[in-house]
Amino acid sequence: MDCFKELPLIKPEKDFFQGLKWLMFFRVIFTTLLLGSTIALQSKTTSLLSEPVLVLYGLIIFVFLLSFIYAILIRYIKQYQLFAYVQLSIDTVVVTLIIFVTGSFSSIFSFLYLLVITYSAILLFRNGSLIIAALCSIQYGLLVDFEYYGLITPFGAQMGQSVSNYGWSYVLYKVLITMLACFAVAFLSSLLSERERRTKRELKSMEDHVKRVEKLAAIGEMAAGLAHEIKNPLASLTGCIQILRQELRYDPDHEKLMQIVLREADRLSSLVMDFLMFAKPQASRIQTINLEQNIQETVSLFEKDKTCYERITITKDYIPNIWVQMDPIHLHQILWNLLLNAAESIEGTGQIHLQMNIPKGNHVEIRIFDSGCGMTEKQIKTIFDPFYTTKPNGTGLGLSIVHSILEYYDSRLDVESEINQGTTMTIKLKQIKPQLKLDTSL
Repeated sequence: MDCFKELPLIKPEKDFFQGLKWLMFFRVIFTTLLLGSTIALQSKTTSLLSEPVLVLYGLIIFVFLLSFIYAILIRYIKQYQLFAYVQLSIDTVVVTLIIFVTGSFSSIFSFLYLLVITYSAILLFRNGSLIIAALCSIQYGLLVDFEYYGLITPFGAQMGQSVSNYGWSYVLYKVLITMLACFAVAFLSSLLSERERRTKRELKSMEDHVKRVEKLAAIGEMAAGLAHEIKNPLASLTGCIQILRQELRYDPDHEKLMQIVLREADRLSSLVMDFLMFAKPQASRIQTINLEQNIQETVSLFEKDKTCYERITITKDYIPNIWVQMDPIHLHQILWNLLLNAAESIEGTGQIHLQMNIPKGNHVEIRIFDSGCGMTEKQIKTIFDPFYTTKPNGTGLGLSIVHSILEYYDSRLDVESEINQGTTMTIKLKQIKPQLKLDTSL
C-alpha cells in the first residue's frame, strides 16, 4: 500500500501539453536570437564561411528541424513526460555544442545550462530538474576535461584564452562552481515550481468549492421549504392509513394495499429527512471528540458491512491525539457515505486506504483513497448535485448531505480522480486543542 502514502505531484495532462508547446515555441525564438546574434558578432572578426560559423549554421538548422519533428510527434505521443525528458536531454547536448563552438572553457554561454534546468523544473519539477542538472554537469565536466588534456580543440578558441593557460586548481574551481550552480538552480527553481503548482491547485479547489457552495445554497433554500411542505401531509396520510387499518374489517387485499402505502410512505419520509439534512443540517450534540477513536469505530463497523466484507481491504494511517469539535453522528455519517461510495466504485476486490494528515495551519485532513473506476472531470463537477447518481438504487443525496454537513462546520471536501486510477476524497476539519480537566479530588 505504499502507493497510497502520498499523492504524486504530477502536472495535469492538459497543462503538460500546453507547457510542451510553449517550450518548443520559445526554443525556436531563443535559438534564432541567440545564435543569430552570435553569428553577427563573429562575422566582424571571422569569415561567414569559417568553420565555427558553419557549425552554428548547422546548429540553427538542427534546432529548427528538431522543432518541426517535435511539432509532428506531439500529436501522436501519449507519454508527454517521457517526451519532455527526451527534448530536454537533447537541449543539454545542443547547449554543450554551443559552448564547444564558442570557446569551451572560455565560452560565455555556459549560463544556457541554467536556462535548460529552469524550464525543466517548470515541466518536470524536482526530480526532472535534478536529472537535467546532472546531465549538464557531466557534459560540462567532460568537455573541460577533454580540452584540458588536449583530447579536443574547441572551435572559437580565438574568442578567449585556452584552458591550458590556467592552472588545474582554477579549472577545477570553475567546473565545481558551474556544477554547484546547476544543482542549486535545479533545487530552487523546482521548489518555486512545486509551490506554484500547489498554490494553483489550492486556488482551483477553492474556486470549485465556492461555486459548489453557492449552487447548493440556492438549492438548499428551495429544498428546505419543499421538504417541510411534503413532510406534514405525509405524516397525516400515514396516520390516517394506520387508523383505517385498525378500524376496518380485515380483508387480505386491503391489508396488502395498506402495507404497500405505509412502506412507500416510510420510504418517502426517509427521503424527505435526507433532503432536510442536505438543506439544513442540525447538530444535536456538538462536542470535543477524539478523531482517531471515532474514525476507528466507523471503519470497524463498515468492515463488517456486506458492501465491504471479504471484498475490500481497508488500511489505515492514523495520527493519535487529534481533536475536533462536532457531532459524532455527523462524523459517522460523513465517513460512512464516503467509504460506501469508495467501496461501490470498486468492482470485485480492491483496496481503500484511509490516511490522516496535518497540513500547515490548524486543520486536519482525512484522505480516503480507493482503487475504483475513477471519474471524469465532468462527473466530479456534478457528484454533489442532489439526486445525481450513477447507482441503480441510489438517491443521489449522499455526497450532497456530506457537503452540507461539512459546510455547517465551516469545513470542506475536495475530490481528485482519474479514470481507472481511483478517487481521493479529502475532508478538511478544524483541529482544536482539548480542554484539560483539572483533578479536584485532592
